[in-house]
Amino acid sequence: DRAALTAEVISYRGRSAMREVGKAMGLSADTLSSLAKDLDWWSQNPQHSDRTKQLGLNPNEPHLKATLALASQIMGFPRHLSQHVGGFVITRTPLSELVPIENAAMADRTVIEWDKDDIEAMGMLKVDVLGLGMLSCLRKTFDLITTSGGPSLTLATIPPEDPITYDMICKADTVGVFQIESRAQMSMLPRLKPRCYYDLVIEVAIVRPGPIQGQMVHPYLKRRSGQEPIVYASPEIERVLSRTLGVPLFQEQAMALAVVAAGFTPGEADQLRRAIASWKRSGSAIKAFEKQLINGMLARGHTRTFAEQVFTQISGFSGYGFPESHAASFALLVYSSCWLKRHHPAAFAAALINSQPMGFYQPAQIIRDAQAHGVEVRPVDVNHSQWDCTLEPTPAGPAIRLGLRQVKGLPQREAERIVRAVAAHGPFASAAALWRASATSAAALRRLAQADAFTSMGLTRQRAVWAVQALRDQPMPLFAHLQGDTGPEAEASELPDRSPLSEVSDDYRSVGLSLKSHPIAFIRDALAAQGVTPNASLADPAQTRAGSRVTVAGLVLVRQRPGTASGIVFMTIEDESGVANLIVRPQVYEKFRAAARHSQTIAASGLVERQGDVVHVMVQRIRAISVAGETIHSASRDFH
Repeated sequence: DRAALTAEVISYRGRSAMREVGKAMGLSADTLSSLAKDLDWWSQNPQHSDRTKQLGLNPNEPHLKATLALASQIMGFPRHLSQHVGGFVITRTPLSELVPIENAAMADRTVIEWDKDDIEAMGMLKVDVLGLGMLSCLRKTFDLITTSGGPSLTLATIPPEDPITYDMICKADTVGVFQIESRAQMSMLPRLKPRCYYDLVIEVAIVRPGPIQGQMVHPYLKRRSGQEPIVYASPEIERVLSRTLGVPLFQEQAMALAVVAAGFTPGEADQLRRAIASWKRSGSAIKAFEKQLINGMLARGHTRTFAEQVFTQISGFSGYGFPESHAASFALLVYSSCWLKRHHPAAFAAALINSQPMGFYQPAQIIRDAQAHGVEVRPVDVNHSQWDCTLEPTPAGPAIRLGLRQVKGLPQREAERIVRAVAAHGPFASAAALWRASATSAAALRRLAQADAFTSMGLTRQRAVWAVQALRDQPMPLFAHLQGDTGPEAEASELPDRSPLSEVSDDYRSVGLSLKSHPIAFIRDALAAQGVTPNASLADPAQTRAGSRVTVAGLVLVRQRPGTASGIVFMTIEDESGVANLIVRPQVYEKFRAAARHSQTIAASGLVERQGDVVHVMVQRIRAISVAGETIHSASRDFH
């Protein structure tokens, strides 16, 4: 009655505009799908004649031309009213007396009609409640540690300031942890070298559009490493900026700087904070303070160069800068997730998969990273797997048993029937016995057979598929006892062996990962003959010197195009030896867009760039490659 989530106006972007207009204009489903899928995940004008031609369509055909023009026109228009993910409005009197309320599409659900700007204009209280997937992951990690015989832990009892954990962080060994798992953060970690909690606060805050646009990152790093002296224009400014070496990194510092350096009153500083908070307006609100800020600093004896530099830094916060309190709370979760990854890698990796979707990496990369840290991983199996990933004891430490949740297309309710049947009557020796005891649908068992989940019964993938396929012709479970206890797998014919690559391909298709091998390993000899270097060689300066030309290949894990990167696309690819980080400039991306945007397996040629332990390949050419004719169903995570 007195609380609600604020509204949010969803606007048309490239894909949604193309799909909506295409439907209205009567384009065929296949044409519409091609046009929409070809658009990048960031906002983009659908009118692009060259790309339309590459799709085999004529951009000058009148009907198609009109469709593309209309789709371009509605870009940015409101599409529908939705709800904010965490912005709560709280009222003293009933909500309906203050805010218009409408029925939502879901039954028994209502939404208010005002967004955060309307709420602010009316002076109503709004509280942002942040829901973080990592909190769920940490809770599940604690539970797994406890149930596997480990200590009972909470966020409060994780040992603080662990040097071994910071060693791991400084090496950017941070796949799956909170916040510092992105490409940009991994590149920053070996340079900033966090050694204490407040260093993590800095790390969280510095890799943000605000500090980057405000040109604060390089000055901070140079001062931290001793390459540049730390100079303060006045003792008052030193009091504000001493913790961050004279560089403003937090919103609170920007406000305090306006007070001590430009003579702002607390009220004016709060107005500046509101202007900073309206970052979606592209900094237009903060321009109104430019003259007051610069004149105030000049009047207090600061140079114009210093005044303009401070305004540039404060303006950067309109491109999304962090409050220090926000960065500090995030840093606690960063450290906690890193400590768990370092000291309980099996539990952390299992919990991370059980909390999907979240973060930058798919389960395949999380599992491969866990294996690289010495964790044994066991496959999905009907006699041993729960719905979630679990831990199984071994002499070398806990092993991860993949959960039934990894099997694509398997409903949770069907999986839980199997888990209950195994707990009550198992383990089972035949698929037919499992089917009868669990009342699981034959369709669900076929999904499991395709996922090679019957190995504990002595069945290969093909024999399991054969056995389960025959269950369709069996009588209903009520009458199954009339046939005795022989299962259909007893009647299976001799089936030809499948190739190891086909097995790996099927694993990716049905589970999203493979514990048998990496797809690229099957074409390593062919790649070597083409001059392709294993990704692991990038870590060795003796093999790949800075400036040398190299060609690397692998599955695409991540594509990212930050708004502050001037159109550069960052890609991460993986082969059987490790990962390679690629930098793709806009002109290269456009030239080789078909492979860069759509292919899941690529080879990239370019120049090696080294900055300490951080290695990239500045890409000059990208091409799609085939894994011996097999399609590897590996999904990448694409971000803007």
